[in-house]
Amino acid sequence: MTTGETNLNTLLKNMTPVLHEGDYVYCTTPSLSNINADDIIAFFKEEEETTLILKKETADKLNLAYTYVAAWITLTIHSSLEATGLTAAFATALAQENISCNVVAAYYHDHIFVAKKDAEKVMVALKKLSE
Repeated sequence: MTTGETNLNTLLKNMTPVLHEGDYVYCTTPSLSNINADDIIAFFKEEEETTLILKKETADKLNLAYTYVAAWITLTIHSSLEATGLTAAFATALAQENISCNVVAAYYHDHIFVAKKDAEKVMVALKKLSE
């Protein structure tokens, strides 16, 4: 198992964002018992309930409420969990465009969820940042 890249300049130059097809939503649930694990993009157990990131169609099928429809962008470079500055760099670039982002750092990649309407604008901003 490799540990990933830590050099910020290398991370920025090679982050290679990929926009996933579809719509994604954040939902909450008190229990995962009625949800197929294969349908979950990500989840986090919070004190109040469990937050889920799901495809919009899955949330609709399960009658789970949501208020935010997002696009999902993956930075395909394998970034180290110990890398510093990557999240700050892209969050700052997006903030300058007045775009909110929600970040999930997984073992291999960083994943950014942005309002669906901003997806193309985000891709342009991220590509500009990597130049």
